[in-house]
Amino acid sequence: MNPTSFLSNRRTVLRGLGALPVASVAGLPRIARAAEFSLKYGNNLPVTHPLNIRAQEAADRIAKETKGRVEIKIFPNNQLGGDTDMLAQVRSGGIDFFTPSALVIATLVPVAAINAVGFAFSDRNQVWNAMDGKIGAHVRAAIGKMRLHAFEKMWDNGFRQITSSKGPVTSAKDMDGLKIRVPVSPLSVSMFKALGAAPASLQFSEVYSALQTKIVDAQENPLPIIQVAKLYEVQKNCSLSNHIWDGYWFIANGRMWESLPADLKTIVSTALNDAGLQQREDIRKLNDTVQADLQAKGLAFNTSSPDTFRAKLRDAGFYSEWKGRFGAEAWGLLEQSVGKLA
Repeated sequence: MNPTSFLSNRRTVLRGLGALPVASVAGLPRIARAAEFSLKYGNNLPVTHPLNIRAQEAADRIAKETKGRVEIKIFPNNQLGGDTDMLAQVRSGGIDFFTPSALVIATLVPVAAINAVGFAFSDRNQVWNAMDGKIGAHVRAAIGKMRLHAFEKMWDNGFRQITSSKGPVTSAKDMDGLKIRVPVSPLSVSMFKALGAAPASLQFSEVYSALQTKIVDAQENPLPIIQVAKLYEVQKNCSLSNHIWDGYWFIANGRMWESLPADLKTIVSTALNDAGLQQREDIRKLNDTVQADLQAKGLAFNTSSPDTFRAKLRDAGFYSEWKGRFGAEAWGLLEQSVGKLA
């Protein structure tokens, strides 16, 4: 081959190579760039629960909008431990995000339990007016003092209902001596003791086996939790008591949150708050259908009378006691949304 022909062919080959991706030129597979911030999020719910479905959508959105700089890996279903373990981990930085119920985080931030005052809310409108308003802001500020960051929108866990392997709970007198599992929460223990029950604080990961082995005879949770955790397999009756509304605070480790650049904080906050609003709607729709599904699986339903429970709690001094514990400011903010309790 003459020199002119060789140079011409060489230029043609190089132009062709220049049009190819670098990885193709090198003959190697493309290697994804590692995320600048690889973050771990733990929770106690099955992967099929709306919280995990919406959280995964938020994580995907965050990865896309940050162009891969932020990656959130989700560990559902108590993979990283029970509620108490994960709360300790998010404080220490062992994990970056956690969604404790208000009753769980109240073991660290007592005022966070104020939304779980027995029979405080009559419906979801009252709930969101309160938790998206002044009382929610008050609780977030208290969480912040523990070096944790709480996002603005709570996620829904719904109104809690009582299930039992014994008879139905129709009024307060049916609570007398009932061995019932409650969260690791002073407020829940106090309320059920005031109602005459025998509450036992257990981690959620222990609930099914405790009911199955009759360590306790009853438990209380929102209907979707009863469904996804298959508690209907070890319970006979469900009383629609609506005794407590509870939700999930989406919290982040404070040091990690402070380390994120402002533009990434905006993307993460927006995505998680939007996902929380969507999850609220998911829970509302789910509650419309889950009762029929649970009935088909053999769980018998009845409606209980809230008036008898409120009267017993008042007589036992429950409301007065917790007004004192939460403080006049927080209690006043709650009553602005729900009316007089104590």
